[in-house]
Parts: sequence; C-alpha cells; structure tokens
Amino acid sequence: MRRLLRALFISFLFTFSLGIYFTNRLMYMKKKDEQFILNREIEAGRFNPKQFKSLPKREVSISSPYGYPIKALLVEPHESNRYVIISHGVTETKINSIKYMNLFLKRGYNAIIYDHRRHGESGGKTTSFGHYEKFDLKTIIDWLKKEKGPDLLLGIHGESMGAATMLLYAGMLEDGADFYIADCPFSDLKEQVTYQLKKDFKMVPALLIPIADIILRLRDQYSIRHVSPISVIRNIENPILFIHSENDDFILPTMTETLFEQKQGPKMLYLASKGRHAQSYNENPEDYERVIDEFLQKYVEHR
Repeated sequence: MRRLLRALFISFLFTFSLGIYFTNRLMYMKKKDEQFILNREIEAGRFNPKQFKSLPKREVSISSPYGYPIKALLVEPHESNRYVIISHGVTETKINSIKYMNLFLKRGYNAIIYDHRRHGESGGKTTSFGHYEKFDLKTIIDWLKKEKGPDLLLGIHGESMGAATMLLYAGMLEDGADFYIADCPFSDLKEQVTYQLKKDFKMVPALLIPIADIILRLRDQYSIRHVSPISVIRNIENPILFIHSENDDFILPTMTETLFEQKQGPKMLYLASKGRHAQSYNENPEDYERVIDEFLQKYVEHR
C-alpha cells in the first residue's frame, strides 16, 4: 500500500512539475529579439525605414484595463475615415505588422499598429493567447472611435495569435469592426496545445492539460478552455476573410477551414500554396493582395 501511495505521489509530483513548466512556456513564451525582427523585415524588403519615417504618424499610449500601457502608432497618410488595426502574432512586435499596414495604406486606409501585452514596448507580464489581449484590442478600438468619431469604416487584420485575439474580441465582446482578416488563427487553444504536445514532445496530454489548466487558473486567472475562437465564431456577423498556408505545420490549416465552415454570413477563404506558419503573405504576395482586393470589393467597398 505504501509503495502504491509513494508511486502515486511521485507520479502526481512529476505531473505537477510538468504543469508548472508547461504554464511557464505559455505565460512567458520566449519572444524574438526585437533587433532580429527589425533586421529580418529590412533584409526581406518588407520594411523600408526611410519610407516609414516619411509617413505622417504619431506614437500613442493607451491604458489597458489591466493597468499597463499599450504602445501603438497611429499612421494617417490619408484624409479618410477608413482605418485598419493590425494585430501581430505571438513573439513578434508591431514591426512585423508594417508589411500588412502597407497593403492597406496603398488602398486608402489609415492604420494603427500596436504591441500586444508583454511584447515590444507595451507593458504586461504574461501572454494569454487572446484571453486578455482581446480586451486590449477592444480598448484600442474604443480609443480610435472616440478619437476619430464613430463614423469609421474599420477593419482588423490579425496574424496567428493576433487573429485569434481578433476573433475572440468580435465573437465574445462586440462585433465592432466592419470587416476582419484572420491570417492563420488557431480555432481552439486546448486543441492547439494538445497538438503541439504530441508533435513536439511526444506526450499524451490527457492528464497534463487538466492539471496545467488548474495551475494556469491559479497563476494567471483564466482557463485554456475559454480561449476558443471556434466557440464564438457564429456570433460574428460582419465579413471575415480567412487565410492560411496549406503547408503550415504549427497551426494546422484545418483549424482555419473549420472556422470558415462555422462562420455564418459573409466570408471568404484563401489557402496559400506556399509557405509555412504566418508566411502566406511573405511567400505569396501577389495572390495575397489579389484576395484582399476581391474580399474588399465584394463585402466592403460598396458600403
């Protein structure tokens, strides 16, 4: 009996330790070096510092409902009420959003690019993969509408975690933009984590995830189960363009296909033939722009 209890205790202790390790990886995911992001975008020709410097813009600090500053850039080369907000992926910064911003500047939109909590220049201690980030996004939208007036034509473009954040905002809080572009979102964080544990660590997550979820609730006051765009996608009435690379093996394209199937009302789907995770635009720029134009012409430009 003692041996059994000892074995159970050791097993629990091991699983609990794994749970701590796992929640650390979620909450404090290693970010890319900011200079690396800058150099990467410059070398790839996606960021031109001289051109960027010439744009009319101003730095904005918006207070998160959780007490830290959200650092953003409001870029306004046009006398227009058309705006787009760019929501970057995990481990990136607003520098990665510039290539998407430029697509919309060319199409007559002004833009906001910003750093998520715990990224770039923004405050915040943990990453929550959309749970707290969706409230920050709402705060940015509310600030913009107060600053520029309610009569805006507003779009949101999100990449990876930024896309999931955008869908959670629209589906859980308010469908407050006129259109959305969701580039390689996950449909459900628990499902995504399960896939990654099996793929990268060869682990069966049946016991680990429930224990890690309890630990996450204690440490960061939310549940993995609540970070689920698929559970709220039917609440979004305004148009969504879903984008994913067919060869993405980090977030599987089937997640976007499922989101597309469940979305009611106006929608489009583009599966890029080249590129892995978050590389749809980088590897297929002409098709990416063509699909955006088709989407805007079909669902937005007539408004």
